[in-house]
Amino acid sequence: MLRNLALALTAVFALGFAVTAEDKKETKLSGDLVCGKCKLKETKECANVLQVKDGDKTVNYYLDDKGAKEDYHKMCCTKTTKVTVTGTVSEKDGKKMVKATKVEEAK
Repeated sequence: MLRNLALALTAVFALGFAVTAEDKKETKLSGDLVCGKCKLKETKECANVLQVKDGDKTVNYYLDDKGAKEDYHKMCCTKTTKVTVTGTVSEKDGKKMVKATKVEEAK
């Protein structure tokens, strides 16, 4: 009986981990990197925001990073730069977020 319970708990844990791992899948997004404060006027401090075209709509992805302290922020604080961002996408407080593992200027 105890063995069956242990197997059942292991299976539930493994299933939960698989679902969590699936949610954390890395994605590549391409668009315009802009400053959330200077360009969009949506944040109190400088922030990195990736604007991605989805048909005729623009979707803002707020980068979950150090804002103006990131090396790539200088690419977007006073101008717009085309970039590709690799990372995991989530949603927080109704905003799309991306935890970037790589930010590259588009060629």
